[in-house]
Amino acid sequence: MNDPVSARKKRIDIDGVLLLDKPAGLSSNDALIRVKRIFHAKKAGHTGTLDPFATGLLPLCFGEATKFSQDLLDADKTYETVVHLGVQTTTGDTEGDIVMASEVHGLTRDGIEAVLSRFRGNILQVPPMYSALKRDGKPLYEYARAGLELEREARPVTVHELVLLDCFPPFLTLQVTCSKGTYIRVLGEDIGRALGCGAHLKSLRRTRVGTLTLASAVTLDGLARMAETGDGHPARVLEPVDYLLSSFPSVRLDATQTNRFRNGQRLSAVREAIDVSAGPGRRRVYAAESGVFLGTAQLRSDGVLAPERLVSLARFSEY
Repeated sequence: MNDPVSARKKRIDIDGVLLLDKPAGLSSNDALIRVKRIFHAKKAGHTGTLDPFATGLLPLCFGEATKFSQDLLDADKTYETVVHLGVQTTTGDTEGDIVMASEVHGLTRDGIEAVLSRFRGNILQVPPMYSALKRDGKPLYEYARAGLELEREARPVTVHELVLLDCFPPFLTLQVTCSKGTYIRVLGEDIGRALGCGAHLKSLRRTRVGTLTLASAVTLDGLARMAETGDGHPARVLEPVDYLLSSFPSVRLDATQTNRFRNGQRLSAVREAIDVSAGPGRRRVYAAESGVFLGTAQLRSDGVLAPERLVSLARFSEY
């Protein structure tokens, strides 16, 4: 008799970054689980949640790339959203129950632009009850589902760009570039409140995370078709481990320096004639001869290159 457990495909080591175009109706974790299953990957993680009703860019990290996922958690994000004026819901989006509906009259583009100007730059936001923020170890959405409303402190966020793309009341199409921790649902609700009619988000699509865009993103359906047809291993769409770090200057080390760096030793850029190209800050570090990515380091103000996060080279070619 065949053992169904042993018949399962073995999980494998995969290293790299996948840019996923997440569909609506899936949580970020559900999307990650599906891709992980398609790849039969051992280790994977995402770089920050995207609401289930939202679509768009969700970078997923596999293997050694998971060590650098935190960098995207702190990155600015860009969204396109349609705000439905005159209708408020319990969740601030289409998944909630309607709690208020009214006619929208007398709004002009100039009037809307004047209100939008109040939400650009540094603003304060009160986190929504339907969010994963925790209170006493329990996410706020669990309290909300139990009918409880907890007091929340307003938090500072930055809206770098807020552009009115289309204006056909009761619908506004906006492009928003913002700092981490910004809730677009709350922004839509606050704009509706400032216009005197309330609002919720009809749709939300994330188009950029840091320097990453949707241009090379793949869909779940596309990955599944590749797996079913055998058109190459789905992992061929992975970007390299250092893909998330492209905004940081690079440093290349000779063979001796590479070995010392891999052993966690600090290197003096001045004494060892290491070209660090700029002032203090984070660096991508590579072995000069092979070009293999070794990890990240902090270049201190005294010129010392201190190892930060190192990748395991056991699964990579000889450095």
